[in-house]
Amino acid sequence: MFQTSVNEVGKDRGAAAPATHNTGYRGAAVRASAQSNEVRPACLRVLVVDDAPDVTEMIATLIRFAGYDVTTALSAPEAFDAARGDHFDAIVSDIGMPGMNGYQLAEALRALPEYAHTPLVAVTGFTMYDDRERARLSGFDDFLSKPINPSDLLDILKRLCG
Repeated sequence: MFQTSVNEVGKDRGAAAPATHNTGYRGAAVRASAQSNEVRPACLRVLVVDDAPDVTEMIATLIRFAGYDVTTALSAPEAFDAARGDHFDAIVSDIGMPGMNGYQLAEALRALPEYAHTPLVAVTGFTMYDDRERARLSGFDDFLSKPINPSDLLDILKRLCG
C-alpha cells in the first residue's frame, strides 16, 4: 500500500493559535520502548503539517506509536503560529497547501533563530525533477514522496535527530 522515493536533500542544516490533536500516546509508547530495551527517540516533539486531515492524522499516529509527542496543524500559517508559540524538535510538512505552501513555511521557520537547525522533512505528492532541490533550498533536510513508506519516515526522523 505504501511506497516511496527517499532522497536526502541536505545535511548542512545545522500568543499563537494552538495546533490540533496534541495527545498523550507518548507515555504508552515510551513504556513499551523501555520494556523492549529500545532507545527513546532523540527528538521528542514533532509537528506534523498537512492540509488533508486524514493524511495528517495517519502520519501523526505513526510517529506517536514510535514514541514521539506529536502536534498537528492543518495549514502552514497554523503550523507557523504553533512553532512560534512552542518549540518542536522536528517538523514534518506537506508542500502543496493552499495559501502559504510548505516551501514558504520552511523559509519562515528557518528565519526564526530557534528553528535555524531544527530538522524539517518534506512529505509531498510533488515529484517533479526540481522539487527535491527546491525543498532543499527552502530549508528542508529531507524529502519523501507520497505515498510514504512509514519505516522510511521513522528512519529519517531518527537520522536527523540523531
